[in-house]
This record gives sequence, C-alpha cells and structure tokens, in this order.
Amino acid sequence: MTMVHEEGSVTVSSARAPWRIGTRGSLLALTQAGTVRDALVAAGHPAELVVIKTAGDLSSDPVQQIGVGVFTSALRDELAAGAIDIAVHSYKDLPTAQDPRFTIAAIPPREDPRDALVARDGLVLGELPAGAKVGTSAPRRAAQLRALGLGLDVVPLRGNLDTRLRKVSEGELDAVVVARAGLARIERLDAVTEALEPVQMLSAPAQGALAVECRSDDATLIEILSGLDDSATRASVLAERALLAELEAGCTAPIGALAEVVESLDDEGQILDELSLRACAAAVDGSDVLRASVVGAPAEAVELGRALARELLDMGARDLLAADSGDGPRTQAVSSPATDLPNPSPMENSQ
Repeated sequence: MTMVHEEGSVTVSSARAPWRIGTRGSLLALTQAGTVRDALVAAGHPAELVVIKTAGDLSSDPVQQIGVGVFTSALRDELAAGAIDIAVHSYKDLPTAQDPRFTIAAIPPREDPRDALVARDGLVLGELPAGAKVGTSAPRRAAQLRALGLGLDVVPLRGNLDTRLRKVSEGELDAVVVARAGLARIERLDAVTEALEPVQMLSAPAQGALAVECRSDDATLIEILSGLDDSATRASVLAERALLAELEAGCTAPIGALAEVVESLDDEGQILDELSLRACAAAVDGSDVLRASVVGAPAEAVELGRALARELLDMGARDLLAADSGDGPRTQAVSSPATDLPNPSPMENSQ
C-alpha cells in the first residue's frame, strides 16, 4: 500500500487538521473524490486527498478473477487504521456484505447510470457489423450484448478509461462499452457515440453512484457528511444493492438493476414519489435473459429490492446464473407489486 497526499485549496473554518479523504489514484477516482473534497471545503470543512494504491490497480487480471472488493479493501484497511478519515468508493465496487466498522454516511447525487458505447466512425450499436469486436470488462455487459443477437465478438477488456478509449481510436477494437458516468466525470462525453437505454442494457447495481464512507464511531464526521447525501439516490442504490445481496451475487455477476424515484399520482390526484426498480439476470453466453420490475414507496427500498430478487429466483435466476450456456435467447417479463413485504429495514449504513 502506498499513500500520497494531495492538498486541496481550503478555506479554513477551524483549527482542526483537514479531513483526510482516501481514494484510488486513477483520474476517475481522483475526480470523484475531488468532488467530495470540494463539497466539504465549500461547506467550511478543510479536506485533502490521500491516494492509496489497491490490489486492483496493481493487477491486469479480470476483476472476476482477482475478487470482489479488490478496489475497496485497501481504502477500508487505511480507514480502519485511522490513516484516513473518509473513503470514497465507486459504490458498485463495494461488496454487498456489511462491515460494522464503517458507515456509508453519504451517497451524493448520482450521475447518469446508463452504459455508453464508444465506437469507431461514430457508429451506434445497431450499425456495428456482425463480427465487430466490442470490448467490455463486465460479464453483465457481455451477457446483455450477446443476448441482443447482433453477432458481435465480445472480448474482455481491462485498463483505465483512457486505455479503453485508445483501443478504439487506434483500431484494436471496433467499440467499447463503459459507464457513461465515468466519462462524464472526466469530461469525455464527446467520445460517446450512443448512450445505451435500459431496454438495451440494464446498468450494474449502484452504477454512477459514490459511497462516502467513514468509521461508524465517528459521530461528528457522520453528521458533517450527511449534508452531502441525496435521498433519492440513496433509495435507488439501496434497492439495487438489496436485490444483488438477495441474489447472493457479487459486483461482477451478470445482473443489471436500475431504480429511479419518479413522481406519480395517488387516487385523489395528489403527487407522490414512487420508486421504480427494473432488473435482469442473464446467462453469460447471452442465451437467456430474465427481466422483472416492481414499483413501491422509496421508504421500502430495501424490501422492494429483496422482493424483486425473489421474483427473479422464482423465474429461475439461480440456475441461469450458474449455467454456462442455454438453448437460445429467451426473455421473460413480470411485474411484482409491493405487497406482503416485511417491515422495511433501517437505512443501510455499513456496506
């Protein structure tokens, strides 16, 4: 583990030392953590970045081989040891298992969670010819691309965003699929040739969201960070992550989920917020995709996610995720009402 301090410009409002924010050293990670630092500084709380190298940064192996949580464990080790006060994670990288040592004190407003296509010659997905080489690091993306039946050659891909984009510009690949949020944060949306809609590809649970984590016993910092929290993003992410946990699947599983808080009308014509959650489970070879959706109250986010996961399990998701292949593409759809749920869990705060 290596740590490097990066000073932020701060307006000191007290005599205490700056809050130390741990982050990975990639451009994307630094940019994400920088938004948290800047928000704290703007609120009068001095803060600085501390760069920590993780096992994921030191390995070129696929994420599913080097393990869930590989990008987050080093930050958590330093947080537990007191070397940093705050850790900023891409929320989708966190293991679903809770760790009582830590609290997700803030989930800031989410970037657009859709996946994005970056293709040669400005092509969109439907214009890529059969046999075109499309790179992706995620089994979820690979499974859904194959399920579209376009005859694409989906190939594994690692490296930071610049490396992935360069493989297209230099002609090694015809296209790559990456998270649109990452490109937005490093101001490279100009490279996107198509933002993939959820009907084409459901994003990873918590994609586009940040987890701002601190020690569970640091009440002062928890209160400070709570000012960065966005309630709609939190409800959406909790629903998606609860689904992932109920399916007993990690962040590299071929599972897509997207929750959104939307306005609706009750029977009396009054506007109310509802949480809409869509999810899919896919065979890696694209031979089978199961889809389901549910709508309910944002306060029931965790139970909505669990209920939808059970719906997918009833449809055969466990066998599907374990299977290597199938007989042919099949898509199922079901809508599950938010009924017969146990009492909602309290706010998830230790993942």
